[in-house]
Amino acid sequence: MKNSMKGAIQKSLLYSQVLALFLFPPLSIYANDTTPMPYPVFHKGMSYVTWNKESFASTFSDTSLLLMKKCGVESVAIIVTRYQDRFDSTEIRATDRTPSDSSVRHAIRKAHEYGMKVMLKPHIDLIIDEGCTRSDIGFCTSREWEKWFANYLAFITHYARMAGDEDVEFFCVGTELSFATQEEGFWRDSVIKDVRRLFKGQITYAANWDAYKNVKFWDLLDYVGIDAYFPVAKKSNATRDEILSGWKSWLAEIEAFQKTVDKPVIFTESGYCSAGTASNRPWENALKRVTPNTLLQKECYEALVDTFWDKPWFFGVYWWAWNTYPESGGENDPSFTPQNKPAMEYLRETYCRPLGREFAFIPSSKTAPEGSEIVRKLAVEAAKRKARCACPAGDVSFTGELAREERRALTADSRLTHQPPGM
Repeated sequence: MKNSMKGAIQKSLLYSQVLALFLFPPLSIYANDTTPMPYPVFHKGMSYVTWNKESFASTFSDTSLLLMKKCGVESVAIIVTRYQDRFDSTEIRATDRTPSDSSVRHAIRKAHEYGMKVMLKPHIDLIIDEGCTRSDIGFCTSREWEKWFANYLAFITHYARMAGDEDVEFFCVGTELSFATQEEGFWRDSVIKDVRRLFKGQITYAANWDAYKNVKFWDLLDYVGIDAYFPVAKKSNATRDEILSGWKSWLAEIEAFQKTVDKPVIFTESGYCSAGTASNRPWENALKRVTPNTLLQKECYEALVDTFWDKPWFFGVYWWAWNTYPESGGENDPSFTPQNKPAMEYLRETYCRPLGREFAFIPSSKTAPEGSEIVRKLAVEAAKRKARCACPAGDVSFTGELAREERRALTADSRLTHQPPGM
């Protein structure tokens, strides 16, 4: 009896070890490449969310992040939200729905362990919305603006310091603050300057889809970030062809704007609930009582990829959103998450295949000499990566003007390392 019990215990322990190895492989399997990160980077991204204080530190979260990695996600935007009471409140505070600092650090470290890059993306939400959103945050007096600005600066630099401490690759200095971004001096002279001081990675701002052209400080950032909830159809449950057609005018608008700012564009958020409104009101949460339409969600994903993936100025998307519980979503779930839905399988196919386009951004001649320096540094970085055989197929390649710059760079100072513009 004792021997059989001992054998059963040994088998159980062996099973547990095998299961743990599958769910949480050794760090060496997913360890980040130590090669310096080039600029710009194509973001095969996903937004990672919780509204629970400690969920990011749970074993469920660790498993969920690993499943995200297995879908080909290379960069995860970790969302951390603080709150203010109303659109005209000046206090910004953590609540029980704000992930704790320790849990955020745990998620960052686990994502890095699995070989994913990280964007830390702080949000502000309103507790009492009264029909308003973070886009409406604003004030009537300069004194109120000053109080809010001081609190915002403390909020954003807290997370910029954390991002710097944890060697995070990307940082978002603000999200959908459409009214507040019109106070241009605050962003130029305070937020961006202080974030750059605390954080040495690449930075962006996440502009709402209807306000990205109003942002006046793109020149200080590394990427134009757009939360791309563009309506791509006039009706619910649109067909795939109708969705593709609906993207044409938005594509032309974004492309024309990109030429004026001459920066790589990323979609810092984009997503679709699994319901009929995904095509005409993609910013809306689906009510639980609606009939789920997971096929439409997948077709909206496909249409965005088909429209933007091969554009030389486009550098990726962070889908909204992946939950900490690995069994989230499913065919009967109308929410935004792609988990356990056709959209997840499409994402796996898309992210796990080679990019299929040149992975280089060439600034126009009007940005020289800064643009020329970016090209030169990119070329040097590419040469280093090729020499070390550290660059996987489809990652970075150069043709035309960049190829000529690369050949020149081979004779340049080999100690040159990349710093994004404005650093």
